[in-house]
Amino acid sequence: MKSQKIGSLSQREFHLMQDNTEQIQTGRGRRRWMRRLVLIVIATYAGVCMMFAAFQRQLIYYPTREYEGTPRDLGMAYEDVAMTTGDGEKIAGWYVPAPDAQATVLFCHGNAGNISHRLHGIQLLHHAGFNVFIFDYRGFGQSTGTPDEAGLYIDAVAAWDYLVKTRSVPKNKIIILGRSLGGAVAIELATRVKPVGLIVEATFTRMAEVARHLYPLIPTSLFLSDRYDSIDKIAQIACPKLILHGSQDTLIPFDMGRKLFEAAIEPKQFIETPGDHNESGYTYSPAYTDQLVSFIHDTLGL
Repeated sequence: MKSQKIGSLSQREFHLMQDNTEQIQTGRGRRRWMRRLVLIVIATYAGVCMMFAAFQRQLIYYPTREYEGTPRDLGMAYEDVAMTTGDGEKIAGWYVPAPDAQATVLFCHGNAGNISHRLHGIQLLHHAGFNVFIFDYRGFGQSTGTPDEAGLYIDAVAAWDYLVKTRSVPKNKIIILGRSLGGAVAIELATRVKPVGLIVEATFTRMAEVARHLYPLIPTSLFLSDRYDSIDKIAQIACPKLILHGSQDTLIPFDMGRKLFEAAIEPKQFIETPGDHNESGYTYSPAYTDQLVSFIHDTLGL
């Protein structure tokens, strides 16, 4: 049968043209849909990045105001301490004296809670025969202000000055101890002053590496304001150094502790402990507490 003519086209040719037109329109529709999808993904990703940039300090610092206890609850006498920083903030702390103390430990705590959440660690140091001075960073506990990297360094200097200038503690009797974020604060402080020894545990190389570990799909290093580049500083510290890190640490990977140790100069010591981030370190068991105490005794020549 002959195909009918539509104008100068056969019916078959006309239908083929219609099919081609529909395919072209369908292809264009798919491309438009894909472009919209790509734009939505890009906009969403950009929004997430902007949210990270805007709220990054809320992702780093988790202060609480209310104390959940005091050293007296664990049978330790203590003094409430109030200091004024170089930029006018009021910083609160506890001085916990030990009878016949052989050294004073200046304790820089981590990024969450306040000094009342470190009572067990304070108790172990106190029972080992050391005075302990622990302070809250700005915005934590009863301290005024809002936390940021530069501010925490200023707070640590104020704590050091309190021991040296107000209590007349000899510099060669002060051990700086920092845990987690406090390790970065302790490392910075040790570059500015001359402690007899430095102890850090469960701390990191630099904040950008922690952010990359926790948020691998976001270019966090482009947005970070508080960088805490400890690995670039630790080689400047000449005093004996002890670094402890938990082998099961999921927040700050064990490898970061090893890298920090490798970047440090002698004399130095590394102790691997069991436990995840909040369970590792010298508080994990009496055996690891004893190793920390031995380090302090060796550092002091006792």
